[in-house]
Amino acid sequence: QRHPVESGGGLVQPGDSLRLSCQSSRFNSDHWNIGWFRQAPGKERDGVATLMFSDGRTLYAESVQGRFTVSRDKAADTVYLQMTNLKPEDTGVYICAADRLYWGLDPLYDYYGQGTQVTVSS
Repeated sequence: QRHPVESGGGLVQPGDSLRLSCQSSRFNSDHWNIGWFRQAPGKERDGVATLMFSDGRTLYAESVQGRFTVSRDKAADTVYLQMTNLKPEDTGVYICAADRLYWGLDPLYDYYGQGTQVTVSS
């Protein structure tokens, strides 16, 4: 498929953990760098984490540093976003993005998924 596909969202309580998945058969063949974005209602799309294909280098937004971890399973063509100690302000649609050249937290990727909803509420 041309675009990555996210899964794993849901409704959780503050302090809970959740793991999101982003899958595409093109991760390995196209050497995609991956970015995870969060979009809350009425707000801009913010980059939260990114993973570089070539060496697995990662980068995180300050707001999630130490709580979120991005990783990959090359054999499964899947990238994960492990989220721990979730807070209400983490609520939003989480979108996976892919690009062969760009790597970073800005919305400059070529391909975007549909997103998966994460709601953190007591």
